[in-house]
Amino acid sequence: MTRTVEYDVVVLGAGPTGENVAGRARDAGLSVAVVESELVGGECSYWACMPSKALLRPVVARADARRVPGLRQAVDGPLDVAAVLAHRDAYTSHWKDDGQVAWIDSIGARLYRGHGRLHGPRRVVVDGPEGEHHVLTARHAVAVCTGSRPALPELPGLAGAKAWTSREATSAQAVPGRLAIVGGGVVAVEMATVWQALGSRVTLLIRGAGALPRMEPFAGEQVLASLVEAGVDVRTGVSVAALVRDGDGGPVTVVLEGSDKFEADEVLLATGRAPRTDDIGLETVGLEPGGWLPVDDSLRVTGSDWLYGVGDVNHRALMTHQGKYQARIAGDAIAARAAGAEATETGRWGAHAATADHAAAPQVVFTDPEVGAVGLTLADAERAGHRVRAVDQDLTSVAGSGLYADGYRGHARIVVDLDREILLGATFVGPGVGELLHSATVAVAGEVPVDRLWHAVPAYPTISEIWLRLLEAYREDQG
Repeated sequence: MTRTVEYDVVVLGAGPTGENVAGRARDAGLSVAVVESELVGGECSYWACMPSKALLRPVVARADARRVPGLRQAVDGPLDVAAVLAHRDAYTSHWKDDGQVAWIDSIGARLYRGHGRLHGPRRVVVDGPEGEHHVLTARHAVAVCTGSRPALPELPGLAGAKAWTSREATSAQAVPGRLAIVGGGVVAVEMATVWQALGSRVTLLIRGAGALPRMEPFAGEQVLASLVEAGVDVRTGVSVAALVRDGDGGPVTVVLEGSDKFEADEVLLATGRAPRTDDIGLETVGLEPGGWLPVDDSLRVTGSDWLYGVGDVNHRALMTHQGKYQARIAGDAIAARAAGAEATETGRWGAHAATADHAAAPQVVFTDPEVGAVGLTLADAERAGHRVRAVDQDLTSVAGSGLYADGYRGHARIVVDLDREILLGATFVGPGVGELLHSATVAVAGEVPVDRLWHAVPAYPTISEIWLRLLEAYREDQG
């Protein structure tokens, strides 16, 4: 049976981004349909942020405890693998989405289960799981919030190898004896941290010279050094040539370029992300299927007055918190335009401009040590033509680090725009530094002058006192 229903807004994808677009639109009094082909809550809730951080938390907490006198003896032993996995399962709601479905119902939006495709301007066709066929039309906007998926390399033997992606790595119910991880980004180093601590023998294969290539070089260096200390076999400057699985459940032979090879029980390919836009009908509105969606700062697709690309699909900042930020911007812009606003606030830092994607997008890597970064790296700032200075400090220069843990190791850097005397970026590496990041984000996003930051006094004795050391060093450099 085919039904045609009209809404003010149709949202494709019910992950955190789609949920937030729907919520903002409903807050403005607009009628909303949400279309989802998998679990409501999306990648973050079931295969990314939530399960990965649930797996990482006991690993990092144990590492921290082992550095505290009087406590290390109490945690001298292996992790309880069953309890760690059960904790992870609880945080994914055991891969059931009842709670998030209830939330969509509670805001008065209508959920359509099934695969949604654009079918011309302002029109979405949904094929339901039991043969239902719905045609949804949008008075004001269609928001594409379908996210991203793992991008897999073209390798001989890939199909037969049944390699893990991030989904399998965060949802596995048993620890592999030997795990090969291909990649050097966030997923690769976080999953190496988890599975090594849970008892797997991990080999990390990185094509480039180091890990976390989009961050300051010292971040990847310290994370890799810690992984090596934990027992991970880290190999840089290597490329995988082929994968060969021995039988249905046998080991995988990982063949490297140059003919070197070794065996693993599972292989995780953490080699990047691709947009989930290949089968959503983009061709019916003149766009290339399978590509990233080009958008303006209000998240409206270039050349359209009704189509929005929000979250991972626009490739601006592939992080859940940035997708939710974009959703708040897009939802408010859709509502303003629906109300007939003559102009939306799309100027720099306007209410309808996702400026932080360019200038102040924060990210935490939950390894041991943690990495927290916001804004531009030194190299990025120099490439952009800014006249900058990097100020570096060892985190052991503050009393709070020694109290946090014996043998604390960490590093901090701020990147200062010398012409405007504001911060363009900041990076911290060390145990617990994720909680330092929001202060840096406020400084970067708020363009707080350095001489004003001098009056933001950090509490003693905390690791936050590194701000004082950084600002002192900058003032000394300036003479």
